[in-house]
Order: sequence, then C-alpha cells, then structure tokens
Amino acid sequence: MKKVLIAYASRTGHTEKVANYIAEGARMSGQEVELKKIGDIEDIQSIAGYDGYILGCPTYHRDMIGSMKTFLFKMENLELMGKVGGAFGSYTHSGDAPKYVFDTMQYVFKMDMTDLGSLNVLEGEIGTPDSIKACQDYGKSVGEKLP
Repeated sequence: MKKVLIAYASRTGHTEKVANYIAEGARMSGQEVELKKIGDIEDIQSIAGYDGYILGCPTYHRDMIGSMKTFLFKMENLELMGKVGGAFGSYTHSGDAPKYVFDTMQYVFKMDMTDLGSLNVLEGEIGTPDSIKACQDYGKSVGEKLP
C-alpha cells in the first residue's frame, strides 16, 4: 500500500467535496490516503515522502487562488521528480485553475502525472452520480499508477 496526499484549497466547500470523492477512488485502488487543506500545512517538509500527490484548487477569476500559488512555490523545495500526481478543482465559469496546477506539477516539478489530465467539476454538478464516479475514477487512476 502506497501513501497519497490530497492537498486542496476550498473557498466554499465545493472543492473539498471533490477531494473527498477523489480520496474514495484512491482508497478503492488500495492506497492509503491523507486529506489536508493547504492552509493547515504549516511546514512544507511535513508533506515530503508521499508516493503520490493530488492537488485541488477552485478557479477564481480565471485563475488559481493565491494560497495555491504560494503553496506551489513552497512545494518546489520538495523532491517531487518522478512522483505520481494529479490535479483537480471546481468552477462556476471558466475552470482554468486545475490545468495550471497540473502543468506546474508536470513541467516544473517533473512529476509523473495521470494520463487523464486535470479533473474539473462544475459546482452545480458536484454530488451527482456522474460527478461522483468521475472523481472516484480520477482517484483510482492516480492510485493505480503508483508502482
């Protein structure tokens, strides 16, 4: 069993719900999952050593929120090259943030990202059977990618 960290920012609770559904999927793949709000992570070194990382951020004004940008800058100090990863978020309009997070993980951190790309869930669809399955499938895809 490998350890997966799902770290997320959530302004209204929607992205947190998505994080929980993704965690269900990662657990279904047999992995141990820990969920953390990025605001609760005081020491970036405390999240070193996970086998996989899935980061979540809502889109706000066509961008990721400031706390996620700061968190990503801090994550540059971790040894993430080759680690398995994924990115997700929720949105009402444009839904740009998860792609930006995904690209940072793939191109800056040089992580081994899920082949599904980033997952983005329209806030009004969160909790529907289709969105729950999509989130669980995303978690499974990251979990199954772990060696």
